[in-house]
Amino acid sequence: MPKPSDLLQGTLDLLILKTIARKPLHGWGIAKRIQALSGDALSVGQGSLYPALHRLEQQGWIEGEWVESESARAAKFYSLTDDGKKQLERELQSWERLSSAVAQLIANA
Repeated sequence: MPKPSDLLQGTLDLLILKTIARKPLHGWGIAKRIQALSGDALSVGQGSLYPALHRLEQQGWIEGEWVESESARAAKFYSLTDDGKKQLERELQSWERLSSAVAQLIANA
């Protein structure tokens, strides 16, 4: 299983943005959803996730709101801003270019 540091630079941002595009989630929920949707191939640790969430929030791409979670404890739920939706589209386009280039290289090497 790859470690978060094994992810390509910027990939974590894309994963977070895409994960919360569907519905707002708290940090632990984001990590669990990434792990589940990747078939347990990806695991994002707190040491990578929370700095990324703070960075994305500072850039204005996500916003957090403190709400009471299912366990009756306050949790910060993150959602995309309008700028975040635009950034997600840019990130997806960039990912498509990169993954296509890597696939071409592998096929032709």
